[in-house]
Amino acid sequence: MLPRKTPTITKATQKDAAMLSKLSVAAFLPAHGHSASKEIIDAYIAANFSEENFKAELSNTKFQYHLLYYNDVIAGFSKIVFNTGNPNIKAENSTKMERLYLLEEFYHLGLGKELMHFNITLAKEYKQACIWLFVWVENTKALAFYKKTGFKNVGAHDFVLSPTKTNPNHVLSLEL
Repeated sequence: MLPRKTPTITKATQKDAAMLSKLSVAAFLPAHGHSASKEIIDAYIAANFSEENFKAELSNTKFQYHLLYYNDVIAGFSKIVFNTGNPNIKAENSTKMERLYLLEEFYHLGLGKELMHFNITLAKEYKQACIWLFVWVENTKALAFYKKTGFKNVGAHDFVLSPTKTNPNHVLSLEL
């Protein structure tokens, strides 16, 4: 086991696009790879986790990506979007957390909690009223994590993986 160090969190830049692409696939597959056929998952990954997609998003000031390092090794990342509404949430100044991804080998070290608290603090600094997100109903580890953090189920959402496949998701919200 690695000796405990304080994790570091930095804002992602254009130079991180290739790493984010690889990291996304590595974190997505264990949690969601079994939720649809291999063809659908492969097409979803190609459309959403390409290096080009990350370059475009990193150049868009609307999106904020933050990288989480542990012992100087990339462990995960988050993506948030400020002032993004949801029909289940009344507050106009709410933050959507689109991704909070952690590599499996870094589970159970408290790193997801560190990254979540970083994003909560950031949202508060931006005067946001809440953070909300979608979680697949079968992702029991993520659901337990968000419940423990204080998120409440406020609705349902069909997450589109392909034109022919959606996965049922909970809409979770945390008041700040």
